[in-house]
Order: sequence, then C-alpha cells, then structure tokens
Amino acid sequence: MNDSSWGAPPSAGFRGPGGQGTSPGYGWAAAPSSAGPAHEVGEAAQTRPMPTVPHAGGDSGEAADRDRGAARLSGPLFRDEREPQPGPRQPAGRPPTPSDPAPDPASADGGARGTGAGQGKKSAGRNLRAAIGVGIGLGVIIVASLFIYKPVFVGVVAVAVVVGLWELTSRLTERKDIRVPLVPLAVGGVAMIVAGYVRGAQGAVVAVALTALAVLVWRMTEPPDNYLRDVTAGVFAAFYVPFLATFVALMLDTEDGPWRVLTFLLLTVVSDTGAYAVGWRFGKHPLAPRISPGKTREGLLGAVTFAMVAGALCMQYLIDDGVWWQGLLLGLAVAVSATLGDLGESMIKRDLGIKDMGKLLPGHGGIMDRLDSLLPTAPVVWLLLVIFVGGG
Repeated sequence: MNDSSWGAPPSAGFRGPGGQGTSPGYGWAAAPSSAGPAHEVGEAAQTRPMPTVPHAGGDSGEAADRDRGAARLSGPLFRDEREPQPGPRQPAGRPPTPSDPAPDPASADGGARGTGAGQGKKSAGRNLRAAIGVGIGLGVIIVASLFIYKPVFVGVVAVAVVVGLWELTSRLTERKDIRVPLVPLAVGGVAMIVAGYVRGAQGAVVAVALTALAVLVWRMTEPPDNYLRDVTAGVFAAFYVPFLATFVALMLDTEDGPWRVLTFLLLTVVSDTGAYAVGWRFGKHPLAPRISPGKTREGLLGAVTFAMVAGALCMQYLIDDGVWWQGLLLGLAVAVSATLGDLGESMIKRDLGIKDMGKLLPGHGGIMDRLDSLLPTAPVVWLLLVIFVGGG
C-alpha cells in the first residue's frame, strides 16, 4: 500500500550564536523586533531582545504565546503526512454562513486514509484505474508463463529480482549515498533463482554465499571510505530481494509446483486487497501510525478474514492432499507475513524519505512496491506447504 508523500518545510527558527538555528520543525511564535538594544559579543551569547507585542483581544491565547516568546512544535512527524492548513478565519461573533468556503478535508485529516474518526471524504490514495489495469496485465503474464512453460516463469521472477535490486540500490545511492555494487548483486540474484529451481535449497544457499563474497570483493576496487557501510547494505539487499524470491522457485520445483505458486500469489493478493478494501471503508484505528499512517487495525482484520477464506478454498481444491483447515492456518500466516513485509518496506522508505521505490508501474509505484508483501510471504508459504503436504 502506498502512502501519500508531502514534504513540509521546516519552520524558520531563531538564529543563535555562530549562525546556528533552532532544531527543524520548531519556530518562535513571534518574530524578533526589527531593532533591539546593542549587545557585546559575550552578552549576545546569553540573551536576546524580547519582542513587545500588543495584546489582541480577539485572539488572547495566541497573543499570550507571543508575549512569552514561547516556542511551538510545528510540522508533520513524517514526510508523507500533510501539515494541517488552517481554514478561513471567521470574524469574532459571526457564525459561518453557506457562502463561506469549506475547509479542505485532506488538510484536516493529514492525508492519511482511514486513520481516525471524524475525518472527511476518504481518498483511495492512488490511481485505481491504472493500478487495476497494470495488475491484470501482470497477472496474465505470470499465469501464462507459470502453466505453459516453467522456465519462462523462472525468467520472469529473475527479471523482477534484477529490476527490484536496481530500484533499491538506486534509492540507497540517491538518498543516503550508499554505493552498493549492483553488478555482482544482479548476477548473483539470477544465479540464486536458477540454482533454487535446478538444485533446490542447497543450490540456493551456495549461490547466496557466493553472491555475498562477490559483493565484498567487487567493492574492493573502490576507495576504502565507507567500505563496511556499502558491503553491509549489499549483503542486506542480496538476502532481502533474490534470496527470499528463491523460495518461489523452490515451490515451483515440485509436481504440483504451478498450483503451489498460484496459491501463494492468490493469497498474498487477496490479503492485500482485503486490507485495502476494509481499511478504506471502515478503518478508524491506526495499526502502526509511526510507520504507515494509512494502515488500520480494521484493515488487518480484513486481510486475515479474506486470506483465511481464500486459503481454505485453495488448499481444498488446488493443492494435492490439501485440507481446508490447513488453508485457514495458511491464510492467517500469509496475512501476517504480508502485513509485516509491507510495514518493513515502509520503514525503509521512511528512512530514505521517499514515497515509492520507483515509477515503473503506473498506480503501483515500482517493482519493489509490489514485491514488499510477496518476498517475506514466499518462505512462509513454502515451509507450511512442505509441512502440510510434503515437498513434492
């Protein structure tokens, strides 16, 4: 799920000694007077002239703050929250009339979807028409390659992994100046997917180990400054994207592999859809407001309900030797892992100060914005299917 991104400029603060200002987001309630008593350098470091502001009868609370020269906290907590904009002020003693302009509901609720009672008109937060069209197109490509020729689907997964790595490493370089070597990551990521499909879990483990080693060696060709930071981010990227995606190839390498992969994809999509639909319609209580203000507890309940029903149907009718009650447990696990994966990528984007990882998919963002729920869910589904019906 994508949250709206709004950057709010920090408030202009008092400039202290040496040209240093107050912390971002804090501003003085009243500007200093244009002219104040002269001070020596030593005195200036200790005090500043206090402004003289006449008392305004119609706005006593704000005037008292100005008289005290009090600092106020301003600005949103996160980059993608709108700073509430004050509506048109009515003259004292006159009630609002129908001719007065109405306040913007988006500014009243901070632009978060379904995150509190009393908010105005809810917004979907993205172009639903484009999102649905792109989703259907991707679904056709995935299902066709999955059931027509398995190696083609492996190639689709490999391409998604490479693009996801490119998006992640590009954002790390742009926002944090972390220079992760993309070439060994891309080559190693494709090797992990192919090795997992051809050689199973052992092949995937060997491939990820060699990829991590290649990242360390490749980075040695550049100056040693920030070497540890860059290679740590590179190893993280290797595990986060291609290694987790390898479990999709492991599911595919069974007799009923296409149906297992289809179950994995369906449950993840149904979980996301249930969370989005229920949260948008009924969401009032934030799930993790400091990470993703748009997610609600009601949305999580919708994800669990939708995924458990879909899991029971998939295990009963799509998976060999599957039983409906196993599908209930599978759906519950998928809803939890998909939500945690979504929150995990939201944490990364919060740290980087971005809304989306890319712009490749209209209405969705980038490839990584679609893989956020799928990647951590793949090993969960693979493990539970092995426990319930065996490794095939």
